[in-house]
Parts: sequence; structure tokens; C-alpha cells
Amino acid sequence: MITRKIVNEKMSRIVEYNGTVYLAGIVSDDKELDIKIQAKRALDILEERLNEAGSSKHHILRTEIFLKDIYRDFNDFNEVWKEWIPQDDKPARSCVQANMASHNTLVELVVTAAKIQ
Repeated sequence: MITRKIVNEKMSRIVEYNGTVYLAGIVSDDKELDIKIQAKRALDILEERLNEAGSSKHHILRTEIFLKDIYRDFNDFNEVWKEWIPQDDKPARSCVQANMASHNTLVELVVTAAKIQ
């Protein structure tokens, strides 16, 4: 059975299927901030969504990271990421530069995680 949560007219922010949690893109809710603070805010929101889905940052399987300017923001993002991600539970990860839907969005995270059994 597929479970969908936080559904709006365009998407489901959380989809669960067969013990796997798929999260829609997560961005900071304050886009006037610099990359470090946008990253921290997006990671806080990510953690809230994982908890709502019955998962945690220890159960992340894969993270796709989209940066508006990878050359400018890669190192600063990684500094925040390394503080947040559990040292013994690092997921598979990709990080690419991308145009964003909002002019001020500097980072977007797309995550797949396992549910806590």
C-alpha cells in the first residue's frame, strides 16, 4: 500500500511504500538567508519530515543535493552537512548545480530513507 502525506494540489511531500520513505524537495522556509543558514533550516525541516514518516537521519539511504551556485556554496554547504549527518550513518549522496524555482533559493534536498522497523 502507498501512503501519501502533506498532500497539496501539485504533490505529496512524503510518500511511503514498502518500508521506504520518499521526500519531495525540501528548501528553507526563509530564502533571504545565506547558504549556511538555508542549509541548516532545510535540514531541520528534513528531520521533521523524516520523523513524521517514521524514519530518522540515521535511516537516510540517499540524498540528492541541488545548489544554485555549486562553485560558491559547495564548501559552506558541506560544513553544515558534516555537522548534521551522523558520522556512522552517511547515505549515498549526489550534489549538483541547478536552477531553482525561486530566485533566492540556494539549496534543495531530495531524500529517500528507510522506515524505522
